[in-house]
Amino acid sequence: MIPRKRLDIGWTDLLAGAQFCLWSERSEHIEQRLKQVWCDTTSASLMSLSVRSGFDALLQTLNFEPGSEILVSAVTIRGMTRIIEAHGLVPVPIDVDFTRLSVRPEAMAKAVTEHSKAILIAHLFGSRMAMEPILQFAQAHQLLVIEDCAQAYAGDGYWGHSLSDVSLFSFGPIKTATALAGGVLLFRNAALCEAVRAHQDTWPVQSQWRFLARTTKYALLMLLSYRIPYSLFVALCSLLQINRDRLISNSVRGFSGDAFWQKIRQRPSAALLALLERRLQQFDPVTITERIQLVEQVIQLQPSWELPGQQAFRHTHWVFPILCDAPEHLMAYLWRQGFDATRGGSSLYVVDAPVNRPETDPVEAKRAFQHLLYLPVYAGLSSQDLNRLVEAIHEWNAPEKQASVLNSSV
Repeated sequence: MIPRKRLDIGWTDLLAGAQFCLWSERSEHIEQRLKQVWCDTTSASLMSLSVRSGFDALLQTLNFEPGSEILVSAVTIRGMTRIIEAHGLVPVPIDVDFTRLSVRPEAMAKAVTEHSKAILIAHLFGSRMAMEPILQFAQAHQLLVIEDCAQAYAGDGYWGHSLSDVSLFSFGPIKTATALAGGVLLFRNAALCEAVRAHQDTWPVQSQWRFLARTTKYALLMLLSYRIPYSLFVALCSLLQINRDRLISNSVRGFSGDAFWQKIRQRPSAALLALLERRLQQFDPVTITERIQLVEQVIQLQPSWELPGQQAFRHTHWVFPILCDAPEHLMAYLWRQGFDATRGGSSLYVVDAPVNRPETDPVEAKRAFQHLLYLPVYAGLSSQDLNRLVEAIHEWNAPEKQASVLNSSV
């Protein structure tokens, strides 16, 4: 069985992370060096345990009046809207054009009211949307712009648009250049950055030992990214009647389980910051080029596939989703062919419209999500396996094959 994804980290990095847990410099020294990574920007910066941690501290600092609205990309992670609602605010979705993976201008116009205070824009699947129209809209309506680049880091020097008020970057477990955790917040307003920092400084620091346990956990998950161990894992889950899809999805989420607020309201440990510094300093953008070339190879082999973001402003293909009919059946079919496709490749979901704002219902995003399937396409996949995957889906697309499978499931 070919695993659905391979963590973007090496064994030497994991070993270094473990060593940092036993000894590392003071956090303040590491943070000062980390600032050199984005030295070409004029932004003030803050390191957090995760993007969700930083976003929570930001909203606590802004202290918007309860009932105020935050406009959000209709596709985002549940943790972000959970935080918005916990602060007594209302997330209002902006529908997404899945061809470009950008928010629709007409949807922004429908969403904004006199109660709107900020707009949270998420770049999806490794793409980047053009920010200029959004920034112009935000300026016209006096909205704070929060640019969520958690899925868009590419090591190409882009650290958010210079006019975005806050830009968020994530280096969590399944992200590009992962440090197994960690968020970077870049602020256009230095005073706001310092206010958020002052709030975050009231939180406890994550234990070095807890980060060591995290490093050990992901070392075990790294073992499962190889075909033989993963095939054994799949067989064991089948024998024990365990839903491996749910098990894997939950295991790589940063804050699964109970005590969500206790988990996110911590400062990053020195070990985490040291590993993040190592990952950013050693990151090779060539890996992004190779990832793009691999996807282009797939598209050449199967140009009829419908891919989100085919006309995106910029796309580095952090993950590889397709839009297809009957995705659950295709997923099961690919499992039988030895490819671990999934519908739960991330924590993304579609934000519902508020009860009193039905005009903001994100129709296109909901429709697209019903057809979304993530394929195991990533650097390191052999040309032979890539061809087998393409052939398997080509066979599935044959009308007689789909009819046979769909009828057998009724």
